[in-house]
Amino acid sequence: MAPVPAVCTLGVEEEYLLLDPITGQSLPVADRVLAALSGPSREQSRQEFRHSMVEMVTPICADLAELREHLVVLRRAAAEAAGAAGARLVAVAATPVCEPHRSVPDKDRYRAMSHRFGPVAHDPAVCGCHVHVGVPDRELAVQVCNHLRPWLPVVQALTANSPLHDGRDTGHASWRAIQFDRWPSVGPTPHFESADDYDRTVRDLVDAGIMLDPQMVYWYARPSVAYPTVEIRVGDVCPTVDDTVLVAGLLRALVATAAEDVRAGRSAPRIRDCLVAAAHWRAAHDGVDGDLVDLRAGGSRPAWELIDELVATVAPALAGYGDLDLVTHQLDRLRRDGNGATRQRRILTDTDGDVRAVLDELAARTLDA
Repeated sequence: MAPVPAVCTLGVEEEYLLLDPITGQSLPVADRVLAALSGPSREQSRQEFRHSMVEMVTPICADLAELREHLVVLRRAAAEAAGAAGARLVAVAATPVCEPHRSVPDKDRYRAMSHRFGPVAHDPAVCGCHVHVGVPDRELAVQVCNHLRPWLPVVQALTANSPLHDGRDTGHASWRAIQFDRWPSVGPTPHFESADDYDRTVRDLVDAGIMLDPQMVYWYARPSVAYPTVEIRVGDVCPTVDDTVLVAGLLRALVATAAEDVRAGRSAPRIRDCLVAAAHWRAAHDGVDGDLVDLRAGGSRPAWELIDELVATVAPALAGYGDLDLVTHQLDRLRRDGNGATRQRRILTDTDGDVRAVLDELAARTLDA
């Protein structure tokens, strides 16, 4: 039996679009949707940077079954509230048709971001999936982020769920990643020697005007500003609950494996930032249907070879948590059916480019439990 790793709690933040059921355009009805929520669902909702987005946040969870239950409840509650506001809740990571209303909500911080970053702050909405894994020691959290760097492009490829923009296929599996990269504080997490090194760098970036505050650290992994966790922000919002649970399970095992490496004195590989950035671009472009950059050995390799190596690397942790069978089963499904981008493109091909058919399927899969 695999040794049981230290208990790492889980939490997930999912962002969704509110779309017109007929045209597919983004609808600025987030205020009405949030107001229609009640009880725990209201407490676990968040206003986002666009009037056409809502975010739902799970409680702290101890296992994947509990996480799945919360995701199902939250998606259903948000979809019901969206329907009452005349919209459909859709788990898709970039605006698929268009967003006519791009003003920011009336909050001081959002207005400041709009003023500082100009048109970048008014790009069409994008939606991510942020996975929090409990790591209460902040020094350890920074070192874990160093160890995650070679693997996060692989995770990004698995989650890619935004090939559409302006009603057309962009040629990228994750258009969200390409669009979001316009922000100056988005990108691969730099390598840091210590928590002090991390904090000093963030202060320098804030002082230089690159970020308004530490909350604008949008690196793909970071010690959370609000919680004792490593927050992994690289993924598109996933089309189904099962996709999200799969990614969360892999990431918890990856964090646990990295933490064990740190405790054992194994150093994180030092990889040039330009190569890490290139690997993320390739993941956003190809998803799971092409090649990915192998940041450990160099060169490029078929995506599924690197996915299999990721699973082999974290298999002891998956087994220790009791997640290995579930993750293996869900990866077999993903290997057969493709990720969100693959599925959207299949519908486009089968319907002669009917974007509405894609959105109909996405809306249904958002609630597929």
